[in-house]
Amino acid sequence: MNIQIHASFLPHNDPDAALAFYRDKLGFEVRNDVGYGGKRWITVGPKGQPTSIVLYPPDASPGVTDDERRTIAEMMAKGTFGIVLFATKDLDGDFEQLQGKDIEIVQEPTDQPYGVRDCAVRDPAGNMIRIQQLA
Repeated sequence: MNIQIHASFLPHNDPDAALAFYRDKLGFEVRNDVGYGGKRWITVGPKGQPTSIVLYPPDASPGVTDDERRTIAEMMAKGTFGIVLFATKDLDGDFEQLQGKDIEIVQEPTDQPYGVRDCAVRDPAGNMIRIQQLA
C-alpha cells in the first residue's frame, strides 16, 4: 500500500481569526475557503507541501447533539479538543519569530524526557499546536 496523509481536521469557532492565524502568522497558504449555510471550511497548508489542515466549524458536524456541542466548545476553550504536531529544523529560531506575532505561548522550547525538543502554542480556537525539532 502507498497511503499518504492528505488532510487533517481542526475545529475553529471564528473563521477570520483562524485565517489570520494560519495564513498571516504561520505563513500557510489558503487552498480552499468554502462557505455553506453561514459557516466556513478553510483548507490551509505549508507552502510547497501536499498535506493540508481543514479548519471546520464543529457545530456543523452531523449527528452531534447540543450537549456534545457544549462539551466540544468547553474542550476547545481548554485546548484539549484539537491537537496537531508540526516539525521544524530550527525550533528556537521559529519560536523566536512566533513570539513577535502575538501568539499564545503554552510552552517555550523544552527538551522533553521522551527524547524530543518541542514547544507549544494555541491557535485562536484553543487548538494545541506542538512544534517539534527535527533531528
